[in-house]
Amino acid sequence: MMKNIIRLFLVSILVVGCMGAGGRGNGGGLKMNFYGKLCRLDRLVTVESTVRQIVWSKVSADPSMAAKLLRLHYHDCFVRGCDASILLDPTQNTTTEKTAGPNRSISGYEVIDEIKTKLEAKCPGIVSCADIVALAARDAVSFQFQKEMWPVFTGRKDGTVSLASEVGGNLPSAGANFTTLLTQFGTKGLNLNDLVALSGAHTIGISHCTLVARRLYNFTGVGDADPSLDVSYAQTLRGLCPNPQNPATALEMDPKSSLTFDSDYYRALNQHKGLFVSDAALLTNRQSARMVNLLQNRGLFFAQFAKSMVRMGGVGVLTNGQGEIRKSCRVVNGQ
Repeated sequence: MMKNIIRLFLVSILVVGCMGAGGRGNGGGLKMNFYGKLCRLDRLVTVESTVRQIVWSKVSADPSMAAKLLRLHYHDCFVRGCDASILLDPTQNTTTEKTAGPNRSISGYEVIDEIKTKLEAKCPGIVSCADIVALAARDAVSFQFQKEMWPVFTGRKDGTVSLASEVGGNLPSAGANFTTLLTQFGTKGLNLNDLVALSGAHTIGISHCTLVARRLYNFTGVGDADPSLDVSYAQTLRGLCPNPQNPATALEMDPKSSLTFDSDYYRALNQHKGLFVSDAALLTNRQSARMVNLLQNRGLFFAQFAKSMVRMGGVGVLTNGQGEIRKSCRVVNGQ
């Protein structure tokens, strides 16, 4: 029975595997090899190979960079779409997305800057920061496997607006329940399968005690822990995060596997060892819980994650005369 379910699930992924968010094909006019004739750094050196070479060297030196660049892409796409608005530095008159609370722990900006500098030197005004972010996220995850884990359609332009005030309402939080998560994904043209698969990004990376303190010590306001959390895991977390919490204390989002991109996140989740309320929320809906069970299979997770990353990469993209190609990823042209 389970083999038949897995077979049907794989077929559904293959049939619509490269559909963009909301069913808009590859994401509003994006295409493979967009820069093929527009920018070649050398006879054999392309935009894609340049991004890959820099990202792989960074992840090789610091394996935690994979999660950082993946998170950067995710946080960018959920606010104003995948337009690199998260990269813009604040100005005298504007507090930008990167200054908002949920984004203050974002890093990896210097990797994007290095890639942009190299591409601008050979192809000025051609390659967008938004495409660099999308390619860097893919390549950061792919380093572990030494092959591309999903296709990245390119041709995005960069946005010219970035507002800290827009982050909170658009970016799903660690404390969100299932209804809120599904609604927030839905407004981006993403569905339940995307929600469950993209949550699997928590298989790599770290968080901090402050984001789980309420879940450990005061879940309903009477000094209790979240009853949906495995008792032994809760005890372990309280040992790592004694009250009051040290905001600098790091926690693996996928215990003992936070540097390896795999399906262990779903196995831990089924054992009620998801770190966040938003992780545990995936088990509170029948269809979502069924997906969590299916995605414990490594092959199914990789296939669905690839499909969902393509769909997320098409959210709110600027093409066909919209946006610009920034000269510097941190500043709107002309400023």
